[in-house]
Amino acid sequence: MPELHTLLASKIFLWVGFNILILILLAIDLGIFHRKNHVITVKEGLIWSGIWIVVALGFNLVVYLWKGHDTGLQFLTGYLIERALSIDNIFVFLVIFSYFQVPGRYQYRVLFWGILGALIMRGLFIALGTILITKFHWILYVFGAFLIITAIKLAFGKEKEIQPEKNPLLRLVRRFLPITENYEKGHFLVRRKGKAYGTPLLIVLLVVESTDLIFALDSIPAIFAITLDPFIVYTSNVFAILGLRALYFALAGLMPLFYYLKHALAAILAFVGLKMILAGIVKIPDLLAFGVIAGLLLLAIVLSLIFPKKGNSDIIHE
Repeated sequence: MPELHTLLASKIFLWVGFNILILILLAIDLGIFHRKNHVITVKEGLIWSGIWIVVALGFNLVVYLWKGHDTGLQFLTGYLIERALSIDNIFVFLVIFSYFQVPGRYQYRVLFWGILGALIMRGLFIALGTILITKFHWILYVFGAFLIITAIKLAFGKEKEIQPEKNPLLRLVRRFLPITENYEKGHFLVRRKGKAYGTPLLIVLLVVESTDLIFALDSIPAIFAITLDPFIVYTSNVFAILGLRALYFALAGLMPLFYYLKHALAAILAFVGLKMILAGIVKIPDLLAFGVIAGLLLLAIVLSLIFPKKGNSDIIHE
């Protein structure tokens, strides 16, 4: 019995300690380096994207030394999957910011708080997924089938036009909270004559949060195909999301060039779906899974550069 209490206490300490670490990193990020609203340049985005990748790989090294080669490789594979699947978010952010005409100096603030909310939602999704898999192991096959269906839709379906004004959350907020006409110096809420008003920036934040909720439906089942360890699932998700803001500013203008990434993402989803369904029959080694996923991404990038989509060469970067 004492051993059980010790094990439980160590797990609680591990989860609490990791989340405190993330909150400290976020506080340093926003409180020191991005305290003032300003336009993030491509150069700054690349630098910060590199910093978050180094931090993630540093944590990966800790996992490798602490839990061994297999778990370390599972973290790296999960991180790569989540990083790849988050690419679609960049397109969505671009559409949302363009639609609401969000000034460049406020975009980082929206993504910061949006991703903080995303971390909470991902944590809840992972906890729910872990409980379902523990009690109903057959749910893995449902996840696998869902990923394969999603892959087919992504590969052969027509691209849907994103229409932020039809977001149900947006309609609900506008019904109960008056919204100011202009952006109020980066504030989400303002008070006028004792009455609370939302700002357009709050609307943008809520739209970003709700779209991330939809993206999580694909990404969370995908990583359960790599590992069922909730801590590895959660931490790899967290580090992938933390680097997403910087990646947006680094690559938003370049993403249309990588035409074949959509097909690579579809292939990755199909692969991890099959891996999940066939887990009881054939065990695909972690190293092979990592090689397939990394190879698909690399192949998509190379093909996009060698055979660019017609019209991409005319892209003008503002």
